[in-house]
Amino acid sequence: MKKAERTKQFIIEKSAPVFNKKGVAGTSMNDIMEATQLAKGGVYRHFPSKEALSLEVFNYLSSLMHDAVTGVVREIPTAKGKLYGLLDFYDSRILSKWGGCAILNFGAEADDTNPVMKQKVSAAIHRFKNRIIKIIVDGQENGEFSKDFDAEQYAVKVFTMYEGAVLISKIENSPEYLHNTIAILKKEIEPYII
Repeated sequence: MKKAERTKQFIIEKSAPVFNKKGVAGTSMNDIMEATQLAKGGVYRHFPSKEALSLEVFNYLSSLMHDAVTGVVREIPTAKGKLYGLLDFYDSRILSKWGGCAILNFGAEADDTNPVMKQKVSAAIHRFKNRIIKIIVDGQENGEFSKDFDAEQYAVKVFTMYEGAVLISKIENSPEYLHNTIAILKKEIEPYII
């Protein structure tokens, strides 16, 4: 990796927690300069605008999440185990490690104001849902889950309930809402286990 590429990656990594906590609108160039310890020109040399940097930051955060979840799920041999492992991962790591969910944090701002970010967030939502659907379908094919387990419906339920629980947990400064939601989602799997 060339020096310019390393510097660009450094800016993305140092800016990521700032954007994820403060949002795009709430993050100033001064915040980015403070996080990176670079002058404004040093940041602008690699990114033409704060918005361009925010797109790269979202890519970075969603890749981190995707890779971390993939690492957890890959190690579990059964579909049932993968589904529970996925839910456990979301329950235990999202609030502490990343300061919340990038899909929620970036998506809430981009829904009506930034069509490029909206498209990126939408793609991340589909990856999230499709992973759950694939686990359930694989479990149905190998006899772990009954055929009446509606993979699409459950994936939508997991995503929407999870995102709402993250939001409320952050607002109330308590992981209780997320923990309880994950417990509910786990319980809903039980009737479909063969």
